[in-house]
Amino acid sequence: MRNLSILFAITLLAGSQQAAGGDIGGVDIAETITPQGSESELVLNGAGIRKKFFMDIYVGALYLPARNTDAGAIISDTGAASVDMHIVYKEIDRQKLTDGWEDGFRANLAPDQLAALRPELDSFNALFTAVRKGDVIRIAYRPGTGTEVRINNELRGTVEGNDFFRALLKVWLGDRPVSKSLKQGMLGID
Repeated sequence: MRNLSILFAITLLAGSQQAAGGDIGGVDIAETITPQGSESELVLNGAGIRKKFFMDIYVGALYLPARNTDAGAIISDTGAASVDMHIVYKEIDRQKLTDGWEDGFRANLAPDQLAALRPELDSFNALFTAVRKGDVIRIAYRPGTGTEVRINNELRGTVEGNDFFRALLKVWLGDRPVSKSLKQGMLGID
C-alpha cells in the first residue's frame, strides 16, 4: 500500500510539471507567453510530445488565459490562445506538415464542416515551409484578428475568423486527436 501511495504521489508530481513548464522532451517550455501583437499574457495549460513511429516529432504546448482541463470548453472558448510546436525531429517537409493538418481536420470535422473551412485551411497550409530541429511554430489566436502563424518569430500570415482556430484545436484536443498522449499533456492531465 505504501508503494502505491508513493507511485500516486510521483504521478501527481509528473502531471503538475506539465502545467508548470520546464524541460519536456529536451525543450524548455515557458510557463507564460505574450504572443507578439498581443497585450494579454497566456499561461501554460500543458505540454506533451508528438511521436510518430516511435520518434519524437515535436513538443506541443498549449497556452490559455487560465488553465482548463476540459477539451470541449477550450475548443468552444472564443478567447485568446496559442499552440507552440517546438520541432525536435531533424526535418519535416512542407508536404508532411500540410498532410498532417489535412488528416487532423478530416478526422475531427464532418465533411460539410471541412468544406465550409476549406478556403481557410488552404490559406493556412500555404503559410508553411519545411521546418527543422530547433524551429518553433507558434499558432496564436487573437480575437478580432484571427489565427496568426509564426515560424521562429517571423509572421507568415493570418487566417481570419474564429471558426478556423476552434476547428484547428480539434487536431490536438478533438475526439480523434493526432495523439492521445499529446492531448492529455496539452490538457495538463498527463
